[in-house]
Amino acid sequence: MSWSMRIGLGILSFYIGVAILSVFWTPYDPTMPGAGPAYAPPSLDHWLGTDRLGGDVLSRIMAGAQYDLGICLAAVTISLVVGCILGVIAGYYGGGIDTVILRIVEIFSAFPGLLFAMLVVQAVGPGIINVIAVLSFVGIPDYLRLARAEIRARREWQFAEAARLVGNRPLVVAFKHLLPNSIGPVLAFTSVNAAFSALIIASLGFLGIGLNPDDPEWGNMIARGQDSVMTGEWWISLFPGLAILGMTGAFYLLGDGVSDATDPRRRR
Repeated sequence: MSWSMRIGLGILSFYIGVAILSVFWTPYDPTMPGAGPAYAPPSLDHWLGTDRLGGDVLSRIMAGAQYDLGICLAAVTISLVVGCILGVIAGYYGGGIDTVILRIVEIFSAFPGLLFAMLVVQAVGPGIINVIAVLSFVGIPDYLRLARAEIRARREWQFAEAARLVGNRPLVVAFKHLLPNSIGPVLAFTSVNAAFSALIIASLGFLGIGLNPDDPEWGNMIARGQDSVMTGEWWISLFPGLAILGMTGAFYLLGDGVSDATDPRRRR
């Protein structure tokens, strides 16, 4: 296991642990204003300070891990499953099925991911389910193209021919034999996509789109403290920003480690 994978797994495990812990305990109620005086700097009573409403920043960051990490993992899982299924079918069968699927994907890929997410969330309204659905939809085309390319490159290999010769059905060959041998690049991309999704979630929160502005989501927290940076209350936005940076960095390191483990050309 490479050092990048170890570090990425370690950081990500920490975030998961914080998210689980926050379900049962936080120093203060993360949704309660007035946990302390407004704009209190970091101290023994409030380790990361308080915001303009007196909310405890540490408690809100801990609870925010549920939102950012939960939404991110749910969206990535859905887009991974749906994208791989469509990509395997398109790559294995080719022909008209491949053409139709690719044309549909190209239509929705014409918009940048963040812009498309903003427009759709604005149209369908706020809510965690809506944000997950939009992020899942944004991620499907990339998984589809990657899975399709991997399957097309391997569908004529000897092990695939052998699987067909013994009587396996086409979908069995595609999903049982070809997909497991193509999963390395897909998993490596998953970590990168998770980092990108985390940034989109934070951006939506910062712009006040998709989630309740009072929810302890890291983007919301940065937005709540942006006007206070110039007056010296730096901690309100700094610590949520570091939380986002740490989580996206963990995903990127994990993806780099998976690439090292699955790509013989990158093995040391």
